[in-house]
Amino acid sequence: MSGGGPWRPALRRSVMLRHDPVRDADLLLLPERVVVLHGSAGSVVRLCDGERDVDAIVAELAALHPGAPVAEEVPAFLGRLRAEGWLT
Repeated sequence: MSGGGPWRPALRRSVMLRHDPVRDADLLLLPERVVVLHGSAGSVVRLCDGERDVDAIVAELAALHPGAPVAEEVPAFLGRLRAEGWLT
């Protein structure tokens, strides 16, 4: 997080999000591996465009999925992706 403002997650340049129609799954394509995203993980990652901050991502998902625990789960999920080095 640079600049001291809210974190606006985005995929690193070396990471691509793709949908695999054969598996009907979203994938993160990394330089030397492929990560299969389960459940709604792909829809979360799609919102990581570098424009929205985490609060905006949570708000958008909460509106789409009322009653889902997005406020608790999404920041933790994004933190794990960041710790893996997949998000900036």
